[in-house]
Amino acid sequence: MLCENCNKRTATVHVTKILNDKKTELHLCEQCAKQSEEMPFDTSFSINNFLTGLLDSIQDSPIKVDYIKTTKCDQCGMTYGKFKQLGRLGCAQCYNAFREKLFPLIKRVQGSEVHSGKVPKRAGGNIRLKKEIKRLKSELDDAIRKEAFERAAVLRDQIREMESQLNSLN
Repeated sequence: MLCENCNKRTATVHVTKILNDKKTELHLCEQCAKQSEEMPFDTSFSINNFLTGLLDSIQDSPIKVDYIKTTKCDQCGMTYGKFKQLGRLGCAQCYNAFREKLFPLIKRVQGSEVHSGKVPKRAGGNIRLKKEIKRLKSELDDAIRKEAFERAAVLRDQIREMESQLNSLN
């Protein structure tokens, strides 16, 4: 799609404005967007700015100036303020040092605090089966807690069948 202003370059900035239930769209190249009066904000984008914006907008955990200045990683010396500025951590220990502020962000971005990852289809038969067994066991515990014994019996049988499949693969 070409820029609506110059009709020469590819439109890379797309703005949708809704005002009084009236929708208008604007498609501009980067140069025209920088010069446009329709763009009252900085059009440069970086992942660091995006993550910093998310950190600052977490409502249940307001960032305090003293936390930014005083919290630092014991291993690498990275401060929370430096992390916000750079957009990346200094070492693995930083996750623990900045846990209070990082985990709400991670949960918001990824939907969970735990990374479950993906399993390759060709090579992951055992891993996939183990994950499914673990999930079913959790579901079984939940069914027992809720006293849904018929559901629990079905889950128990599924788990036994999968465990026998797993044993036959090994």
